[in-house]
Amino acid sequence: MPTLSLIAPTRFAQWSVLVVLALAALSADARMDKQSRSDLNAAISGPHRSDEARARDIYRKPFETLDFLGFRSDMTVVEIWPGGGWYTQILGPALRKRGKLYAAQFSLNPPSGYQRRALGSFLTMLGKEPDLYGDVVITHLDLPYALQVAPPASADMVLTFRNVHNWVMPSNGSGKNVHLAFQAMFDALKPGGVLGVVDHNWPDPATEDPLAKNGYIIIERTIRLAQDAGFVLAGRSDILSNPRDDHQHPKGVWTLPPSMALGDKDAQKYREIGESDRFLLKFQKPQ
Repeated sequence: MPTLSLIAPTRFAQWSVLVVLALAALSADARMDKQSRSDLNAAISGPHRSDEARARDIYRKPFETLDFLGFRSDMTVVEIWPGGGWYTQILGPALRKRGKLYAAQFSLNPPSGYQRRALGSFLTMLGKEPDLYGDVVITHLDLPYALQVAPPASADMVLTFRNVHNWVMPSNGSGKNVHLAFQAMFDALKPGGVLGVVDHNWPDPATEDPLAKNGYIIIERTIRLAQDAGFVLAGRSDILSNPRDDHQHPKGVWTLPPSMALGDKDAQKYREIGESDRFLLKFQKPQ
């Protein structure tokens, strides 16, 4: 019986590894399908976005963030507490032709001034651009009262940008209702659906303010809250991290752009830091 050579299998194994690595790299670079990529890029570059809004792209990285989360423009997406609508200006147009967007706003009569202003700006924005936002469905997340952000098990993706810290602050019940927010997001998703969470990152669990009065929250706590609601952690990314943010500011995250809570005081210093250090987490509702 002829002896089998070890050279050929070794070369084959090396070639196989190279192919696998190449495919993995291709997959990482081409996570989003061509049509979704086109729809999203068109929304990001659209003339409806102001120069002020575009200036924040360098920090918020909308394309990279949504790409990481697995966004497609044929999805049903829920945006939680969209505020004045910075992300809605991207999601609404991107989903307009093939998908659907639910905007889960504050209550119709929110208690705080900033919520009233944000809701007013949001409704005005939708009304001025009906061709872009005419199909956006407004729902409400008002803890602990209004909890149906979309029909049960209807959404492919739920997104919440810099809101989890709000739900543990004294103005929202000091955390006693935060589990209701995660449950509402869980209930809205289809089995296999994705929850994307962005928030201001406090780096040290030992020194975190449990009431998030500085606007920061730890990753570990956020993961635990999501897992308690039934979510499975599917990924995390540091694309929104900002090493220039030392997390020590007189008025918390609101000291930094875009809020600039100190006005002209040390304004150049805070502009050079940029927007806050943030984490990006991807969760999945089990099949």
